[in-house]
Formats: sequence, C-alpha cells, structure tokens
Amino acid sequence: MEVTPDGRFALEFDARFDGAELDRSQWLPFYLPQWSSRARTAARYELRDGRLHLRVDADQPAWSPEFDGEVRVSNLQTGVRSGSVGSSSGQHPFRAGLVVREAQPAEFTYAPRYGRIEIRAASRVGPGALAALWLIGTEERPEQSAELCVFEIFGSDVADDGSAVVGCGVHPFADPTITDDFTQVPFDADVREPHDYAVEWTPDGVVFAFDGRVVKRVAQSPDYPMQLMLNVYRFGADAPEVAPELVVDHVRGWRWLGA
Repeated sequence: MEVTPDGRFALEFDARFDGAELDRSQWLPFYLPQWSSRARTAARYELRDGRLHLRVDADQPAWSPEFDGEVRVSNLQTGVRSGSVGSSSGQHPFRAGLVVREAQPAEFTYAPRYGRIEIRAASRVGPGALAALWLIGTEERPEQSAELCVFEIFGSDVADDGSAVVGCGVHPFADPTITDDFTQVPFDADVREPHDYAVEWTPDGVVFAFDGRVVKRVAQSPDYPMQLMLNVYRFGADAPEVAPELVVDHVRGWRWLGA
C-alpha cells in the first residue's frame, strides 16, 4: 500500500493517461448529462505523449442550450445519477428550473468521503475559457451538494507571462452546513505549463495547495462522498481561434487513514 510521507493517506485512485484509450473504469466522459444527454455532452479529448488533452473544439455544440445557453464544455467525471425524466432530481443543480432530460442510472467509479486529491496539469485557456478540477457531492440527498474547488483558472485571469489568479475553496450550493469560502490566489508560475494542485479533505477541514505550498485553509468539511469533475469550458457563441485545453499528466486520489 502506497502512503503519503506523513502516513495520513493511502493511494486508491491513480489515473494516468499513457494508454491508447481512456480508462472507462475511472472516468465517465460527459458532463452532467441528466440536464442534456450523454451524446450532446460527450467530451472532446486525446491521449497523447502520456497526457490527457481535454479541449473544447470550434465545432463543439453547447452542452445544454436549454439551461445554460452557449456554454460548451468537455468534462470527465467519476460519477453520475439522476431521477426520472421530467423530474428535478439530479446532481449539481446549478440554476433553478432544471429538468432531467435523460435519466442517468447511478454509476460511481470513484467517490471518496475524505482524502487527498492531486492533479498535475497545464491550463491553456484564453479569454472566455476556464479550466478546473472540482468535487461535488454524490447527492443521495439534495443537501449533499457542496463543491470543493481544487483549482479553477479563467483565461481572462492569465497574464502575458502565464502567471494567473487561481481560484480555490468551497461552495455550499444546497448544503446548509457549508458557508461559501472561496479565494482567488495570485500564482506567479506559468499556468500554461504543468503544475501540481492538491486538496486535503478531512473531518477537521480542507487544505488547498499549489506546487506543494498551502494557499488556503477552510475550517469546514462536507461529510459525505464526493466525485471528481475535471473540465474545460468555453463561454459565448464565438468559436475560439485556438481550442481551450487542459493538459493533464495525472490525477490521484488518496484515502484518509484517520486521525
């Protein structure tokens, strides 16, 4: 069993991208399909040089024009579930009035309750684009819906030298036990090159780190399983001159071994 140097976490999810095909035992390659469909939300990606290249192409359709306008997204997630067609029961209800358009049987490839999540990635996004890794509750009950944002980078926040303001923190959504606590952290490194982003999530709170440096601590903690959401977005109707891309070396999940 591989454990972290401090002995607090054991490796249980190790996603690498050196094969010819995406490992479907780890990732579901679509985005919140209950509010649209698996076909319309299918991710655009390539495995090349041992990395995942997750991108939004110029010809990619809006993922849910009914509910989210012209937003386009490529996303890999580690779980999905919903109620029946026509119901409002589905994960990550990001606005009022959502209706299930394609029912999703429960499927979870990785949904830890506490742990350490790590990613090494390069964010190559311009204005009108966003790259991110976040966790959402599996929502067996609607209130189990908080979000842990490991990192998010808007292209508009990236300077000419590649340095950026990087977001991280927690959002409550429908979880009454969580208070919104989100920070945009100045990050002097070139985010277009690979960097390490991590979150340590225990009953005592959540700690966020960039390249091994702690950048935020939150003294609250969702107490239910959460799944991973790895994504890149393009906002607005105009096709990008260069496809927004998130280039990922690996994603790792470590089980919390207790106090």
